[in-house]
Amino acid sequence: MRLLLDSNVLVAALVSRGLCADLVSLATALHDMGQVSVHYCPTVEAEVFRILTGKLHASPEHLRLAQRFFATLERVPDRAWVAPPDFPDPGDVPIVGAALDARIDTLVTGDKALLAWAPTADLSVLSPRGTFLALRGLS
Repeated sequence: MRLLLDSNVLVAALVSRGLCADLVSLATALHDMGQVSVHYCPTVEAEVFRILTGKLHASPEHLRLAQRFFATLERVPDRAWVAPPDFPDPGDVPIVGAALDARIDTLVTGDKALLAWAPTADLSVLSPRGTFLALRGLS
């Protein structure tokens, strides 16, 4: 399974305990064992650091930890993509484009608009809970 993690999932995992932290921990452990590929794209990375520095006023040490964390994942490039008319957020176009171009199986997000969007046959969009259950073999 090839996963692309959205910024809201990563920020939650980096700054708090709970489902997103558990999901990212499980996904990265499976990634290290070669059972899952965990990816991010530059748009997601930039948004994570914008939120960490701007909204959350993260310390320099916390930012270094986030940089080390990103170094353990696989980076895929942003890609242009012609979104359908019903696509909910133009800001997410490069993320979905990256996922499609990199042949990602699942985009993991907490974004309700993206979760409600009917994606292409080539990409599923799952919540952190749905992804966690899938990774645990419980779905």
